[in-house]
Amino acid sequence: MDPEHLKAPRAAAIAGILFSVLLISGFLLLRNAIPADPLEAGVWLRARVGVVGLGLNAVPFAGIAFLWFMGVLRDRLGAQEDRFLATVFLGSGLLFLAMLFVSAAFLGGIVIAHTARYEQLVGSVAFSVARAVAYEAMNVYAIKMAAVFTIVTCTLALRTRFVARWIAFLGYAAALVLLFANRYVEWALLVFPLWVLLVSLHILVDGLRASRNAAARPSGR
Repeated sequence: MDPEHLKAPRAAAIAGILFSVLLISGFLLLRNAIPADPLEAGVWLRARVGVVGLGLNAVPFAGIAFLWFMGVLRDRLGAQEDRFLATVFLGSGLLFLAMLFVSAAFLGGIVIAHTARYEQLVGSVAFSVARAVAYEAMNVYAIKMAAVFTIVTCTLALRTRFVARWIAFLGYAAALVLLFANRYVEWALLVFPLWVLLVSLHILVDGLRASRNAAARPSGR
């Protein structure tokens, strides 16, 4: 077996694990620091701005890992990739990242403005708009794109069998949760990185098993 063929799933698995760990960590930090109510006046800025900044710092690295995950999966599929599904796969993944970055950028803007003019910022119209945009971008648009990405990835998985069928069916269930979750379901976003983590761990274990089998198999002459 080609060594490069064995390296591709391992790279996808590592990238997916990094994405999941970073996004879950960032989300938990932000969720514990920022109240769920998008209309809250911003009192949290005075005491928890450091925690918010730490959570936001994880987002760009999670995005880089997710891009790597997508790229290696597409390389793994190769000639088996369907053009229609490939377009939706790529588009939904990039839109998910775009909405994730938009939400993080608005929160980052709030943090920067807070350091300069806290008294004028808290309770202002500008703060309310920025906070609402960050909330909507993450809890409505990013989640819906994550659902589409999950559906397409599961469909490709069933066609090409790069993961177990039960993981694909579990992904469909996760996608339904993401697709129809109300914006006020606070923990719905965690469904996506947890599913990516499951897929990545499966790919990693399967790749390591294939490497051991290839090493144990006597080479033909």
